[in-house]
Amino acid sequence: MISNSSWVLAKQVQQACLQTALAAYEEGGLLGLCQQGRFELAMDAIAALDVTSLTQLPPSGEEQI
Repeated sequence: MISNSSWVLAKQVQQACLQTALAAYEEGGLLGLCQQGRFELAMDAIAALDVTSLTQLPPSGEEQI
């Protein structure tokens, strides 16, 4: 069974990927890219995402003191 902290980290990574992909897809639209180009830009953005920074964030719902 997955630990709670692992699950929280997985959800943070998932959310970061979704936000990154959406931002890149929208940027591609502003740049005039076709749908395929926008998709490729979004996939490249996910691949370049620095997930190590997520390990330094407090779990969702908890405040950093």
